Amino acid sequence: HVQLVESGGGSVQAGGSLRLSCVASGDTIYYNCLGWFRQTPGKGREGVATINIGGGKTYYADSVKGRFTVSQDSAKDTATLQMNSLNVDDTAMYYCAADGYSCYSGSWRGRYTHEYNDWGQGTQVTVS
Repeated sequence: HVQLVESGGGSVQAGGSLRLSCVASGDTIYYNCLGWFRQTPGKGREGVATINIGGGKTYYADSVKGRFTVSQDSAKDTATLQMNSLNVDDTAMYYCAADGYSCYSGSWRGRYTHEYNDWGQGTQVTVS
């Protein structure tokens, strides 16, 4: 299993930026896809962005394309979600998750929560 810890959440005004980090530890050699999800009260988790570990291929939900950027560090144990031009609809708890398979296999499988076994505890983002 992979242990994941998110950080970087907070409160920001509309139009501002935040940078979230997800640090992975444990069996990191086995994970190939890292996903960022968000959830608001009463709703399911929405896939926001994913990155294939190693290859660096990224995928984004339409709602965040052009505003959010997911990346990984050279050691591949930290993934970052840079969020720009934030609006109130981006307010949510943000989670990172890890899976052993590629984020994309004929379709963007990494956007679905059921594809992941390992999750972080989340970090709150509030835009006002």
